[in-house]
Amino acid sequence: MKRLEFDPYNLLGVPHTAPIDDIKAAYRRAARRLHPDANRSPGAGIQFQDITAAVDLLSDPDKRAAYDELIKEQPQGMSFTFRVIPSKRTIGLLPEPQVFYLLADLIPDPRTSEATNKRESRLNLTLILDHSNSMGGSRLDRVKIATHQIIDQMTPEDILSVVSFNDFAEVVIPATTVTDKAALKARISMMMASGSTEIYQGLTLGLQQNRQFLAPRLVNHVILLTDGRTYGDEGRCLDLAREAAKDGISISAMGLGQEWNDKFLDELAALTGGSSAYVQSSSAVVSFLNDHVRSLANVFAERVTLSIAPDPDVHVESVFKLAPNPQQLPIDVGNISLGSLQINRIISVLIQLEVPKLEKEGFRSIGRLVAAGDIFANRLQRQQAITEIALEVMADPPVEEPPTSILDALGKLTLYRMQERANEALENGNVREATRLFENLATRLFELGESDLAQQARSEAEQVAYTKSLSDKGRKAIKYQTRHLLLASGPGDTNA
Repeated sequence: MKRLEFDPYNLLGVPHTAPIDDIKAAYRRAARRLHPDANRSPGAGIQFQDITAAVDLLSDPDKRAAYDELIKEQPQGMSFTFRVIPSKRTIGLLPEPQVFYLLADLIPDPRTSEATNKRESRLNLTLILDHSNSMGGSRLDRVKIATHQIIDQMTPEDILSVVSFNDFAEVVIPATTVTDKAALKARISMMMASGSTEIYQGLTLGLQQNRQFLAPRLVNHVILLTDGRTYGDEGRCLDLAREAAKDGISISAMGLGQEWNDKFLDELAALTGGSSAYVQSSSAVVSFLNDHVRSLANVFAERVTLSIAPDPDVHVESVFKLAPNPQQLPIDVGNISLGSLQINRIISVLIQLEVPKLEKEGFRSIGRLVAAGDIFANRLQRQQAITEIALEVMADPPVEEPPTSILDALGKLTLYRMQERANEALENGNVREATRLFENLATRLFELGESDLAQQARSEAEQVAYTKSLSDKGRKAIKYQTRHLLLASGPGDTNA
C-alpha cells in the first residue's frame, strides 16, 4: 500500500465532502499567509509546499477518488495528541515588540500503554565508535562491554552495524540482522586503540551502513561515541547530518571525558532529532549506552518533525526541546527534527516568538504549527496535527499569569542560558561579567536545592576570578547538568 505523507483535507482544513470551490478557497486563504512572497520563514515554505500538493491532489477527480477509497479501507488507528499552550490568551496594545511563548507537547495515544510488554519498534542501529589512542585502556574496554550488552538485548528482527574510526574508518560489523550474536561480539572484541580522531570518516561510513536497511517501519538511528575533537571537518559532518535528517536517520552523539567539542556534537544531534550527552567517566559508558538503546526499542512514532510558520510580521526567536532530551533546536530549517516519540514519554518543546508592536484591538493570527510523525502501529503511518495560534489584542488586557508549566520551564531555562552567557563573556575576555554570572548561577541553584551543582558553579566562579579561565570539565558538567534540570519542567512520563 502506498505510504501517504499528508492528509490533504486536514492540511486545507476542509471536510471530506467539501466541493472543489471550497477547497480552492481554503488554498487561497492559506497561500496568502504561507506563500514565499509573503512569508520568508522556513516553516512557511515547507507548509506552502504541502498545501500546494494537497490542492493538486484534490483538484484531480481521479486522484481524489483513489485517496478517498484508500482512507475508507484504513482501519481506525492510533494517533498522537498535539497540545499547544500559550503563555497568555490576551495581549496589550504596546508601541514596541512583545515576547510570547508556546509550550508544544506531543503525547502518544494512551491505548499504547496497554501493550507495554510488547516491543513496538524494530531497530536499524549503527554504532560509530572512536578507537583513537586516547580511547585506550578502560575507555575502549567499557565501550566493548556496552556493545556486547547492546547485542544481547537486540532481536533477530533488528539490524546492527558497527563502524570504528580514528584517522581512518572501517566497518567492524556490516549491516546485518542480529542472529549470530557470538560472532558479532567476537568482531567487537578485536578492536584496538590507535591513531588520531577524524569524525567525518566514521560518520560517512556509518551512514552508508545505516542506509542499506533504511525503511519507514524501522527506527533508523546512529550513535556516535567519541572522546576527542575532530579538526577541520566539522562543516562536512554537519552537512552529512542534514542529509541524514532528510532520510529520516537520527544521530545521537555522546562525548566521553573532557576533550571533545560539545558545541559541535550538540549541533550534529539537534539537526537530526537525536540527543547529545556528556559521559563523565568510562565506568558510566555501559549503563548510558544501554539505557539509550532501550529507549529506542519503545518508540510509538518515529521521524517526528515540527514546522513553525509564524505570520509574516512575527519572528521565531528560539526553539528549545525540554523533554525527553533537553537541547537547543535549529530555527533555520523548515522541518525541525524531534526524533522519536516514545510509548511512555512526551515530547515537549518551548517556542519563543516576538510579536510586533500592536496598534488595534481584536483577534489576530500569530502562526500555524504542524507536527508530523510515523506511527508504527498503523497501516498508514504518517500523521499530521495542525494548530492555529491566535491572540486577542486589548487596550487594557486582564492580568493573566502564565501557566505554571511555562513559568517553571522558563525559570530553569534561564539557568542554562546564564551559564551560556558566562562562557561567552569569558571567551570575549570579560572576566568580571563571567564571574558575576557564575556567582548568580550558584545562588539560584542553591535556592532550587541543587547544592552540589551550586557548589560546582561557585568553584568555577572562583577559578574564573583568579585564573581568568574555566576548566573544561567544569564547563561541560555545569552545561549538561543545568540542561538536565529542564527535564523536571516538562510533563515527562505519561504515567506521571
